[in-house]
Amino acid sequence: MGEVVATIKLMPESPEVDLEIIKKNIEASIPEGTELHKIEEEPIAFGLVALNVMVIVDDGEGGTEEVEANLSKLDNIGNIEVTDVRRLM
Repeated sequence: MGEVVATIKLMPESPEVDLEIIKKNIEASIPEGTELHKIEEEPIAFGLVALNVMVIVDDGEGGTEEVEANLSKLDNIGNIEVTDVRRLM
């Protein structure tokens, strides 16, 4: 079984949300067996900044579901979306 890198975009509820706290919560919510590769900030508009979370998971069935479920439970997150999945060579 191989691995994939998945990018999951987290949209904060408002521009006033402290992104550093969210980043720490993301790191704490990554499930066992999943590697947090990096977190990038993406300016959207009017001061709103999305977080692109890149994780490495097995390419088996339900690969990102547990990560998505954990991230969707975080405070101050309005929306999450898997935006990219690529196989690692």
